[in-house]
Formats: sequence, C-alpha cells, structure tokens
Amino acid sequence: METGVSRQTVNKWVKRENWTTQLRPGVQGGKARLIHIDERVEKFIQSTRNLHEPVARYHVPADSTTLLLRTLQQMSPAEQQKLSALILRIGIKGILQRLDISEE
Repeated sequence: METGVSRQTVNKWVKRENWTTQLRPGVQGGKARLIHIDERVEKFIQSTRNLHEPVARYHVPADSTTLLLRTLQQMSPAEQQKLSALILRIGIKGILQRLDISEE
C-alpha cells in the first residue's frame, strides 16, 4: 500500500498504533517487517491522507489569449527569449506543425 510518507513515519505509526507486524527474513540488519493491513490500519492511513496537502483550486482561462499570456508570465526571461527565437525562426506555421495541428 502506497502511503506517500517516509519509512520512518510508517515505523512511528507501527509503534504508536501497535500494528501487527511480522519479521521479514533475509533482509540485512534484521529490521525489515511486514505490516498486516487490517481494517484498523486502512482506516488510520485513510485518515492521514491529504492532511499536509493544501487545497488546490484550478481555474483555466476560457480564451486562448489569456492562457497564452499567463503562460508567458510564468516563464523565466531566458525561456521567453528561447520561445521568441523559435517563433521567429520557424514561424507560426512551424509551431502548428510541431503541435501536429494542420491548417484548415
């Protein structure tokens, strides 16, 4: 089960929540353990999800002009220069071809 947290955090949970584990033989150091995933463990892990993630709100501009301007504003000056050079070198037709957009 993927938790999205470090191994150390999981080990703290195992000790604090008194989860059932089993020694995993053949691992150097002898510290590797398998955690028995029961209902209690699943509930705990579900309760910890998204605790540290900020709520994200996404808004996509409706028109392409606003989207392009916002994209350019987020680019570094060096990235903006490279994009300008590309547009000047290959033109809009070349950009559309690279995007696999045919002229219709």
